[in-house]
Amino acid sequence: MIGEKTEQFQNKGTDLSALQGKIEDYFKTEGFTTQSSAPSSQGVVIQAKKGGFLRDVVDADRALSISITGQPNDFTVKVGIGKWLQHLGIAAIETLLISDLFLVVDLAETAWNFEVEDKIIAQIRSFIG
Repeated sequence: MIGEKTEQFQNKGTDLSALQGKIEDYFKTEGFTTQSSAPSSQGVVIQAKKGGFLRDVVDADRALSISITGQPNDFTVKVGIGKWLQHLGIAAIETLLISDLFLVVDLAETAWNFEVEDKIIAQIRSFIG
């Protein structure tokens, strides 16, 4: 899919709840509004959207979507553009993972998406170590 980055982490022993918190805090300090799904054994989904620039480049109902799935020693982080989901906090992760969490982006969004995704993946790597 265009505009979706996937990163696999193994043998890191990462506290996934703490990672989620760091990602949310990062977005908040960058001026984004965030929401997260309820954590489950399957993982968690974080969404972040920002007015102004993001709204001008990406449709207003779209957001950065990050999914974290797996276990502390073997987990996957996916970052992409997705639909801002109402009531994400009460949605079941299992439902989210089989839905259209990430959208195919058009050419106008692709360059912006790659830049932002690369920055976010680099930040997540720094959180993991």
